[in-house]
Order: sequence, then C-alpha cells, then structure tokens
Amino acid sequence: MAKLLYQGHGSLRLISEAGMVIYIDPFIGEGYDIPADLILVTHQHHDHNQIDLPPHKADCTIIQNTNAIQKGEYQKFAVKEIQVEAVQAYNQKHAKEECVGYLVFIDGLLLYFAGDTGKTEQMKTLSERKIDYAFLPIDGIYTMNAREAAECANLIGAKHTVPIHMAPGKLFDRQSAESFVTDGAMILEPGKEIEL
Repeated sequence: MAKLLYQGHGSLRLISEAGMVIYIDPFIGEGYDIPADLILVTHQHHDHNQIDLPPHKADCTIIQNTNAIQKGEYQKFAVKEIQVEAVQAYNQKHAKEECVGYLVFIDGLLLYFAGDTGKTEQMKTLSERKIDYAFLPIDGIYTMNAREAAECANLIGAKHTVPIHMAPGKLFDRQSAESFVTDGAMILEPGKEIEL
C-alpha cells in the first residue's frame, strides 16, 4: 500500500508499495531523509523547487515544469512503475506556460497534485479520470482561496480532497484547513503519514 507524508505548505512525499520514493514540490518540513527516485516540481518559485533538499538515488528522475510542458504540450512520463501526466495550473500570479499540476498513477490509485493554481479549463474533464486523492492550494493570496478550491473540488470529484498551501510562511494553518468544506474533504497535518 502506498504511503503519503504531508510535509507542510505545498510539500509532500509519496512512497509506493514497492518502495519508490517521490517528492512533490520539496521545500519545507521534515521527512527528506529517504533518497528520491523521482522529484516533481510544479513551478520555479522558491517554495516549490528545492530539488537538492532530499538525497537522490543514482538514477533519480527530476521532472519540472520546464520539461513537463514542451512547445505548449503537456507531457506524460513513465518512471519505473509510476506514470506521471502534467496538467494545467495557472492563475493571476502564475503564468499558464510556466506552471503545471501532476496526475500520478501509483499502486492502482490516481493522485492529483494541483500546484499553485486557480480554476483551470481542464478541471471540468478531470472528473472523468476518477481521481482518488486531490491536493488543492487554498491560501487566497498566491492561489485560490478555500471557497474557490471547494468549487474546484466539486468539479474534480475526487474521493478525497486535501487542502494544502494554506498560508504564506506557514507549514499549516488549522483555521484555513477547516474553512475548506466539500464532500470528501480530508485535513492532514504536517508530519502525518497516511496509507492510501
């Protein structure tokens, strides 16, 4: 069974049942002690792209927005047993051509890491993908707020939706997290690892 650790802010660590280690937007928190097989970066703001924070395995793959979009096309990747698909991410503070989210297929599950975004054109089609877990930002300053994120969650229709990226400069904000209200909402505190 895959395990997911919320490290805080927009940073997460995912470990497959076979032991493959994936870091998403490494920046802050704990849990960077296990060498990475794969690192995913949604965009180049400093709070998302600290790729040297976790140790790397010799064959570590790093996928960043810079290679996830090629000539306007969102790319797909196969890394060992994991499938990764880049998707749209943008808002007034994040240019469409410079940011991505990721769909990650792992151990029979589909996870959506939205990155720093607002509502995208693509979200209305994501419900067809039958997403198991979605991770949506809610800070309302650099990303959408909790109400807008709840609207997006309703569009996406994931089984579970986790609010992240809640307040600039904070690992976590309980009040913000509790303001995110939608079916399947699930609050994770930093340092909490769950089985998916």
